[in-house]
Amino acid sequence: MTKNQKIKVRDVEIGIAHLNQEDYISLTDIARHRDSERTDYILQNWMRSRSTIEFLGLWERLNNPAFNSIEFDGFKNQAGSNSFSLTPKRWIEATKAIGIISKAGRYGGTYAHRDIAFEFASWISVEFKLYLVVEFQQLKKKEEEQKQVRWNVSRTLAKVNYRIHTDAIKEKLIPEKIPKNRIQLVYASEADLLNVALFGQTAKERRDQNPDTDGNIRDHSTIEQLVVLANLEGINAMLIQQGMSQPERLRQLNALAIQQMKSLLQSPSNKNLLD
Repeated sequence: MTKNQKIKVRDVEIGIAHLNQEDYISLTDIARHRDSERTDYILQNWMRSRSTIEFLGLWERLNNPAFNSIEFDGFKNQAGSNSFSLTPKRWIEATKAIGIISKAGRYGGTYAHRDIAFEFASWISVEFKLYLVVEFQQLKKKEEEQKQVRWNVSRTLAKVNYRIHTDAIKEKLIPEKIPKNRIQLVYASEADLLNVALFGQTAKERRDQNPDTDGNIRDHSTIEQLVVLANLEGINAMLIQQGMSQPERLRQLNALAIQQMKSLLQSPSNKNLLD
């Protein structure tokens, strides 16, 4: 789990962490709104309620195939009694819950999936919960706007490299006296070379498989794919200049596409750069 952002809600800084592409909000920080010195006690008090146990159990059943329902039933039967107490760590270890995460270290504390965090915030204060939702929505809006800007930049980069790419095709692959109506066929052939190397299909194959989808195969690409595509266009232009045959270029470009996509998707540093 990585911690990337903080939002301020009613003068309280709330940590936002990310796990498996989901947002987790710090329950410890939310509890500070009520009492900054007794956050653990506030969390335990919330978790001993039967309504809380039932909510957590339902969330886990909807989202967690490995959830231990037997242990959950035991907690539910004890909930509300004077002798019953429950900590996040005990809940996680007994039920194999994924909706709440308790972690130590630099960014230690108890985090919960946003659905659960909003429920806890509502228990703390309905007013505080509303402010939390507003600030969280503003954060997600900014993220989407930034993501769109990065996508547009990557798309523009791919288009610029495509110009370099087509210039190399014109110089090395198109005979001087070829009719104009045949030139585009050569361009299409090289464009599909990259499509096959990266996407595993030509533009026509993509259209045939998705007749109701607007745009071309590249308009529906991820940021990672567009970055790799830009690299492949430059490399293909260089290989064309070297006189390499199309089949050999396809083989090399496909190997590079696999290598670069793995690097972008698996490296935490690259993921943070693209996210």
